[in-house]
Amino acid sequence: MGLVVRDDGWRLPDWLWERIGPLLPAPPAHPLGCHRPRVADRDAMDAILLVLRTGMQWNALNATGICSSSSAHRRFQEWEQAGVFHEVWRQGLLEYDEVVGIDWEWLAADGAMTKAPLGGVKTGPNPTDRAKGGRNVRFSARREGCRSGWHTTAPTATTQSCSP
Repeated sequence: MGLVVRDDGWRLPDWLWERIGPLLPAPPAHPLGCHRPRVADRDAMDAILLVLRTGMQWNALNATGICSSSSAHRRFQEWEQAGVFHEVWRQGLLEYDEVVGIDWEWLAADGAMTKAPLGGVKTGPNPTDRAKGGRNVRFSARREGCRSGWHTTAPTATTQSCSP
């Protein structure tokens, strides 16, 4: 028994499910012809929307009891590749345009492609190198033909003879 045992406001209402259900593709045939029964499409959609609305991790679905995280994620990938979510979005926009109206002549987008104006020392080191100390083998100077500068007694599989 999971944490979600009744409609708590996160589940799809019936009127919306009636519109989304027909957009779903037919389930793929199992290669062996027999398997465990598939999770109900509505339960999978409830689980997917719970993850998308809350930002919770997929694996946290196991504790909710709606359906397993692997089933929900697999179904999400199937439906995303089939264009289900794009079609739901498109139909939602068209209906909103009919009811309220979208001014398609005036649209704006916002974004930034510059460095943070208040960045600098306060932001910390670059996340790729994290200002790590010590020797980086890729950039260390070669001394006497050795990559690391240390002498070995016998060549290894990855180095040539480094003995003087």
